[in-house]
Amino acid sequence: MIPPAFDYARPTSLDEALRVLADGGEDAKVLAGGQSLLPLLRLRLAFPELVVDVGRVPGLRGVREEGDTLVIGAMTTHHEVVRDPLVRRHAGLLAAATRTVADPAVRHRGTFGGSLAHADPAADLPAAVLAMDGELVVAGPGGRRTVPARDFFVDYLETVLEPDELLVEVRVPKADGWGFHYEKFQRVAQSYAIVGVAALVRHDEGRIAEARIGLVNMGATPLRAAAAERALAGCDGTPAVARAARSAADNTQPPRDTSGSPEYRAHLAQVLTRRAGRAGRLPGRTRCGPVWRRRGTSSTTVWPWPVSSR
Repeated sequence: MIPPAFDYARPTSLDEALRVLADGGEDAKVLAGGQSLLPLLRLRLAFPELVVDVGRVPGLRGVREEGDTLVIGAMTTHHEVVRDPLVRRHAGLLAAATRTVADPAVRHRGTFGGSLAHADPAADLPAAVLAMDGELVVAGPGGRRTVPARDFFVDYLETVLEPDELLVEVRVPKADGWGFHYEKFQRVAQSYAIVGVAALVRHDEGRIAEARIGLVNMGATPLRAAAAERALAGCDGTPAVARAARSAADNTQPPRDTSGSPEYRAHLAQVLTRRAGRAGRLPGRTRCGPVWRRRGTSSTTVWPWPVSSR
């Protein structure tokens, strides 16, 4: 299908991009990697009068460290995130979740910030950033502001971004010493998750001292499984983890569609949270393990390396 007609702008500086967005108002859309916007245009589900391509804006790409924090530019591609040594060393959960995004072609074009700004609750990265207590840095006419991930997503495909603002970078605390686990259940490879779980687990003397769990596609926005996080604290074995995981779907509103009912999704959230609680025993490594597919399912798991040591 041919997209509707629109004007096109390609600014070469952040200030110029913000001016163009301010002039375009609510009728303007930002084009980063294009892996979310272009399909919407082709299907005529989006009708912008102006498309602002930020691909030539400098300073929005790359990964750097600032003390105990990793800073990821919004225009950094998924492929670059997966392969970056700082992300692998200090934010293994992000590398694990990002390597399951779609397929290699999409990962080479799609951007880290674009996925977050699109705010699809079935996407992999919003829940992972939420589990890591990330912060999103937004630039606008009045300067920059920092928004915690828990406040960034406000509704389905909706964020706190104003029409004249641009997501410029994402800040995540280093998760050294934490175990991590990302797993999603999907109908076919490369599809969006029916349900997914992004988990960080910190152990102390054989018990779970703290857990952070982000849920994929369990509501209109990515969510934290707060009840399960509280229940997992202090667990010292598989039976206790299994009991704690029963609360994973508490206070969620999973959708009903052709992929499953809310009850089905709640069950999946419990199962994947139980697996995450058991699997997150190793601290994050510099490499992500292989993708494992269980026979008879389309469940995709990315384990911390090495898998054989579990």
